[in-house]
Amino acid sequence: MSFFEENLPLMDRYLEAHASAEPELLRLLRRETYQKTTQPHMISGYQQGRFLSLISKIKRPKSILEIGTFTGYATLCLGEGLDPKGMIITLDVNEDLAYLPKSYFERSALSDQIDFRIQNALEYLDECDQTFDLVFIDADKENYVTYFKKIKERLNPGGLLIFDNVLWYGKVLESEPKLKSTKVIQELNELIARDESFENLILPLRDGIHLAVKL
Repeated sequence: MSFFEENLPLMDRYLEAHASAEPELLRLLRRETYQKTTQPHMISGYQQGRFLSLISKIKRPKSILEIGTFTGYATLCLGEGLDPKGMIITLDVNEDLAYLPKSYFERSALSDQIDFRIQNALEYLDECDQTFDLVFIDADKENYVTYFKKIKERLNPGGLLIFDNVLWYGKVLESEPKLKSTKVIQELNELIARDESFENLILPLRDGIHLAVKL
């Protein structure tokens, strides 16, 4: 039994045993994330990674924006479906950890297609005029609503918008949330559900994924 399997609930072991295999480079990255970071649970991981890979392979995006790189696991998963001439822009603000995703991006077949930037995402969205086929957001929760409002017009028709952690460990069910982050995530889920320019679904995968397609 592997290091990861030893720490998994039985249902998760079953789900991973019946999903497509995790590429070796990603397995190594996941292991190093657990060895060298203080919050390894922030990584997308096996099941979510295979989901992101499948979504990207179905969409075949030419342009991907990722807000929140962490160690680059989700970036590489999304890249599995990237158009051969496409690009991924991935943004993070953690300079101290940047060496880790950089090293794995360089080792991947996508090394020339990943634009990794240490940059504030809100500043980037204010400055950029590019549009995207797929946007994945897994960053500071208190800015989720702002990200949604800024990214709407930068998403191409038919484009996919994915937010992570939208169940917030069940806190979204609180009627009087104490945390600002909980209130923001509740507002985000409501905004997307009511927005007639999107079709959407919240998937109870890990901590919840909000998947929306722009009409």
